[in-house]
Amino acid sequence: MASLLGKKVFEINGQGPPPTKYFFQLTVTKTEVIWRSWKISLRIEFKGAAPGENKMTHDDYLHDARMQQQVGVVFGQQILHYTQALCQGNFDYLERLPNDLLLQILAFLELKDVAQLAQTTKRFHKLCNSPEFWEQTVRGRCDELTPDMEALANAMGWRKIFFAFFNTKEHQQFAQGGS
Repeated sequence: MASLLGKKVFEINGQGPPPTKYFFQLTVTKTEVIWRSWKISLRIEFKGAAPGENKMTHDDYLHDARMQQQVGVVFGQQILHYTQALCQGNFDYLERLPNDLLLQILAFLELKDVAQLAQTTKRFHKLCNSPEFWEQTVRGRCDELTPDMEALANAMGWRKIFFAFFNTKEHQQFAQGGS
């Protein structure tokens, strides 16, 4: 499965917390962690300063409390825990799939399962409530779609059309289940 990973496994960029205005980049590859920093300041001693870069193996990162503390401060505890998991070899392959492929997978799920999936992560919540998902759902599950309904769906939204015209007991459970 590791062959499914690209060279970069994870990358995030952002500005550090006040009072500094430094920018940071954290990159996790298959073999190393790279921490880059850019000092942004009006002070003359920082003019033309080269970006800082610190490369280390996954194992070194897992044992470097100072680096982990910096990652936690700049990017938050959730990113820190995620990068630690990556360095331990715990790759989230599902999270790496493109949305169009995930939409194809969602087409095979029952709506109650989609409602539960939508509650797991922000990405799945957004995907399970997306216009693309609801258009796919209407087209795939509703045989009575007319051109007028399609025009209405494009104007009002596919989800609204689904629940207005194709609302069955299973679909009502979906509405109650979350998304």
